[in-house]
Amino acid sequence: MKRALELLAPAKNLACGLAAIDHGADAVYIGGPQFSARAAAANSLADIEKLVIAAHTFRVKVYVALNTIFDDRELDLAARLAWQLQEIGVDALIIQDMGLLECHLPPIPLHASTQTNNRTISKVQFLENVGFRQVVLARELSLMQIRAIRAATTATLEFFVHGALCVSYSGQCYMSEVVAGRSANRGECAQFCRHKYTLRDGRGKILVHDRYLLSMRDLDLSAHLADLIAAGIDSFKIEGRLKGEAYVKNVTAFYRQALDELIEADAGLARKSSGRCSFSFVPDTAKSFNRGKTNYFLKKKRNRPGALESPKSTGQELGQVVDVGKDFFTLATSETINNGDGLCFFDSQGRLVGVKVNRVDKGKIHPKDAMVVPMGTLVYRNADTAFAKQLAGSAQCRTLEVLIELTETVDGLLMTLCDEDGFVSKTALKAEKEIARQAGTIVAMAERQLKKCGGTHFSVQRVEVDLQTGAFYSAAVFNELRRNGLDEHLAKRQQGYRSEYAEQTINDYPWPAEELGFLDNIGNSKALKFYQRHGVQRINRSRLKAKDIADCALMTCKYCIRAQLTICAKMGHNVSEIVEPLVLVDNTGEYQLGFDCDRCQMTVRKRDG
Repeated sequence: MKRALELLAPAKNLACGLAAIDHGADAVYIGGPQFSARAAAANSLADIEKLVIAAHTFRVKVYVALNTIFDDRELDLAARLAWQLQEIGVDALIIQDMGLLECHLPPIPLHASTQTNNRTISKVQFLENVGFRQVVLARELSLMQIRAIRAATTATLEFFVHGALCVSYSGQCYMSEVVAGRSANRGECAQFCRHKYTLRDGRGKILVHDRYLLSMRDLDLSAHLADLIAAGIDSFKIEGRLKGEAYVKNVTAFYRQALDELIEADAGLARKSSGRCSFSFVPDTAKSFNRGKTNYFLKKKRNRPGALESPKSTGQELGQVVDVGKDFFTLATSETINNGDGLCFFDSQGRLVGVKVNRVDKGKIHPKDAMVVPMGTLVYRNADTAFAKQLAGSAQCRTLEVLIELTETVDGLLMTLCDEDGFVSKTALKAEKEIARQAGTIVAMAERQLKKCGGTHFSVQRVEVDLQTGAFYSAAVFNELRRNGLDEHLAKRQQGYRSEYAEQTINDYPWPAEELGFLDNIGNSKALKFYQRHGVQRINRSRLKAKDIADCALMTCKYCIRAQLTICAKMGHNVSEIVEPLVLVDNTGEYQLGFDCDRCQMTVRKRDG
């Protein structure tokens, strides 16, 4: 049996979900009406049902995120919502709160959110044994760590390959909750990682002034897909449930093409959904929102993935300024710049400056507002008007291949359709047969009319016609038969979809720790009951909430500021002039950094005073 790979795309709303399907996603993940880790991306049940119907046409799956931490009052509401989602055909629920497993849930597959901090073999084994079919691994894992988890588990492994990065391990960031009263684990992150900070050492010496020291570049693993497949990843996830349609179309199409190239080169691989895509644009992730690219820690234990200059999108690198005039500048670039494009560059102070193009005349770029762009400045484009227009017009990219067989009946015609999945339907039409004025023309006419599938979900690969050579039917007859047949085939195909049945698992498989703490994200009594049933004996209730612990780690990160700034003794840098502890300062307070060099981890803690 071939190994089926899944391209998993985000959906902020119904329109984004439909765009993801149309541009090649094998699965779509979307937030429900409530309880999503992206509170700003909620969707009605009616819209989710529409998305499910559209998705299942291509055997694309729809996963709904219910991945927040619940309080006791919310659990029953969440369980009822789970039943409603199962009833409208949703294929799986993405969850974080183990209290849900103590509720009466429908027989629907469960996926363990990346918020459950899935970065060890023991954790993934536990999740698999308590009933999770799919596990979203931590973004910080290396290929070696992924391979080790794959060797020890049989669960479907999902991994982010593109998009924004959290500086903290997912589910382990409490800065927003403690400092601003907005819990990231309840979908209300205040994004402290995108703040500007000053870094000083233990003597008060300023090492870095006013830079985005916790802001990450965006993940881009497009060059490492083959490595991830070999390591055991089954589902390739694109981040972006707050991004718009243009981002979803472009990035999904890009990864669809990249995965298809690998699948077509390996007879042991297959797509996880049906249909083929044909795009009217050339997908290019550099032309969508990005803060620069990083492969994070996939290949290097001590990487430098920070985007310290700005948390905003820089977009596509164009080239350097080679000529400057009174009201224009010229770039050394092969790209075409258009009126209305948005350009940007970093000035001498390291600040990101935006440039709106008023007009372009023989390569000379005239900004809308007067400004000086120095010679040699590297310029980027973060708004491409021509590309945006192409994306806006991109639709009906995906079709199902069908074979048509046309035969005669006693009182008309019979059209048999067989699609690429082997699904067969038959449609009959009563029609009066006439005598052809010119024998032998009916076959070519039938083929021509039955192949006209524009505006539908189908593309006809072949038409086999078995009609008497002397017969004649009007073009209108064939057109009606084609329309009826495609409509009936679509309806039967949608009705024939069967969601996966997954009975709830209840057991006492041991939790891989003897006690609980605030890092386990417990917000309700049923979650406590869950962990007790799985063998946890020591529970200090006073240390289950980050806000109740004076010295708690607000962030726990694989990212290290010392490595980023090349002041890491482990990496051989000279640090003799630097005195610990290192402290981050912004307008919300002071935060002390801790470094566990053996595990190559950094913590951020609130500093008193």
